[in-house]
Amino acid sequence: MIPSTLAHPHDEGRSGGIVVLTAGGPLANIVVNGLSQRLGPLTVIEETPEAKGRVIRRRARLLGWATALGQVGFGVAQRLLWPNTERIEAIWRLHGLNPSPPRHVTVHRVPSVNSHECRRLLAALAPDVVAVYGTRILKRETLRAVPAPFINYHAGINPKYRGQHPGYWALAEGDEENAGVTIHLVDEGVDTGSVLYQARVTFAPEDTIASYQHLQAAH
Repeated sequence: MIPSTLAHPHDEGRSGGIVVLTAGGPLANIVVNGLSQRLGPLTVIEETPEAKGRVIRRRARLLGWATALGQVGFGVAQRLLWPNTERIEAIWRLHGLNPSPPRHVTVHRVPSVNSHECRRLLAALAPDVVAVYGTRILKRETLRAVPAPFINYHAGINPKYRGQHPGYWALAEGDEENAGVTIHLVDEGVDTGSVLYQARVTFAPEDTIASYQHLQAAH
């Protein structure tokens, strides 16, 4: 059941309601605009994206240098060789997605969702719920900054496909039944919190890794 605090819009600037943690970008804008349209005013806390070198070093510690560099190379190739811009724009039109920076939404910018600035903001805003999209992994101190549930959008089916590009890996494995989206509570693991909602997504032949997440966001 949806809590009553989520069922009715809150007045602009009022404590409580919804806070969204993001790292910015078109996909994050789609999520913020969609939530704002359906649930009323909300507040965004947007972190500065991590430097690529730092991301690579962290992944190398977790996965090894060969895998980490392979992921980076794959990401660069995706943007340069398979942008699939026409398909992405068609998805936006078909599903009424708005990738533009949100209007009439208060946006606070912080160095990181795990920074003291972010935790102080969360405490001051006192949200009823914190929605999370595309940020760094939340540390324990951030999760404990407010007594509110943190709810994450994951572009894959948990627990089978966690981490990076889960929709792509499901399709690459021929596992179309597990290509979709998951909404789950955030705990101290990586995409390990209790599942609240899942949906399978059917992709068109013209979809590629560049367009997968846009179609998933539409669902």
